[in-house]
Amino acid sequence: MDIAEVLTLADELIFAKTGKHLDYVQEAILRGTLQDTTYTQIAQEVYSSPSHVRNVGSQLWKILSKELKKDITKTNFRAVLEKGIVYNYQSTIVENITGENVTVNKNLNICREKVRSPKTPQNPQPTAKQPHIDLDDAPEISTFFDRTSQLTTLENWILASRTRLITILGLAGSGKSAIALQLIPQIQHQFDCIIWRSLRNSPPLSALQTDLIKFCRGGAPVPAPEEMATTGGLPLQYLRSYRCLIVLDDVQTIFSSQQLAGNYKQSYENYGTFFKQIAESCHNSCIVLLSWEKPREIAALEGGDKNCQTLQLNGLGESAREIFTEKGLAESEKWSELIDIYRGNPLWLNTVAAAIQDLFSGNISDFLSYDSLVLGDLEYLLHQHFQRLSDSEKQVMSWLANQNKPVEISKKPALLELSPSDFLKAVESLRRRSLIEKVHSCDRTLFAVQRAIAEYVKTHIL
Repeated sequence: MDIAEVLTLADELIFAKTGKHLDYVQEAILRGTLQDTTYTQIAQEVYSSPSHVRNVGSQLWKILSKELKKDITKTNFRAVLEKGIVYNYQSTIVENITGENVTVNKNLNICREKVRSPKTPQNPQPTAKQPHIDLDDAPEISTFFDRTSQLTTLENWILASRTRLITILGLAGSGKSAIALQLIPQIQHQFDCIIWRSLRNSPPLSALQTDLIKFCRGGAPVPAPEEMATTGGLPLQYLRSYRCLIVLDDVQTIFSSQQLAGNYKQSYENYGTFFKQIAESCHNSCIVLLSWEKPREIAALEGGDKNCQTLQLNGLGESAREIFTEKGLAESEKWSELIDIYRGNPLWLNTVAAAIQDLFSGNISDFLSYDSLVLGDLEYLLHQHFQRLSDSEKQVMSWLANQNKPVEISKKPALLELSPSDFLKAVESLRRRSLIEKVHSCDRTLFAVQRAIAEYVKTHIL
């Protein structure tokens, strides 16, 4: 019996007893035991503590002992297999803990052949298990544009670097949800549970965590509130026992308006503690935040630490031309100019392309002939961002929108009624909102505002 058969057998036995498949830690314990590795070594592999791995192992051996009617421990598990003990059970229908009837194949024949290392190429790896997935809260995405490099970055962070907390940051319509949905099928077999939740209605942290725990437990009752409180909310054992991918969308809704970016609404400050705990604690899971603005904890956590990363999602390049093809726009030689003006934002380009087709019969030259940039329905989209700004940010945006070229911020502009400290805080906050761009020129760092955003500012803020 090779390691693939051992894992398949163990998975069936665990499922018969608990109604759940082998989780990531249990599988690592079985693999490690067959390779004579210690709990400490296994813990390092799964980014967990030795004590947690030891506790999971103890429960695992108890279940296997009961099901195989043989006293099994980490010490003797391999020897039991190598002795060639034969168990012959018939396929049986059993009721698992969730109340479901499941068929478990108990025709088992353990041969005397020594268990092979999983590194031996003679035998295939076990068939990937289907994860438990809930994407009910995810938006429906009909079109996905080329984001190959960003998808590769996210996949490397999650699978290779084991990053625990990832923020995908960008303006409304930039494609944050689309890239997350595109990523899930590529990595789903590496997880036990995948869940997508939107924070659009600003749920209290306790409600969100109760929902997440219930999902991890397969609908079983959640722990008592006092148990939740002692662990800061979502007990880490769930993120350790199960390899979970949790996507939290619309994170900006838990932040206050008219304040600097990333400041939580009253009574929502515990989200910051939660995010910090996710990044700093040992576990096997990954939480992905989709937001217009960066939580204030993230900047401090991500400095060179692979456990916390941020992907700034900028606009599309030439792949955005698909939008104009679909909308039937003429003058393809001017498509690149439109992409540049609206910085490749997919939603913005769709909105503008629809207006050009409707008002100008698809003629881009007529659209661009106006003295000022036509925003149309983009005004509503941008208004959602600008109603969140503090007074100091509005002052800085007004100043930047009137500059003809990127500018330095080494000195505070004299015309702004802000202290140097407040000026720099406002610039940093606007960067965290993706409303201003950083431009590198030789050895200098300059800042600028996108043309469409500048037009909005001149119309609505000045």
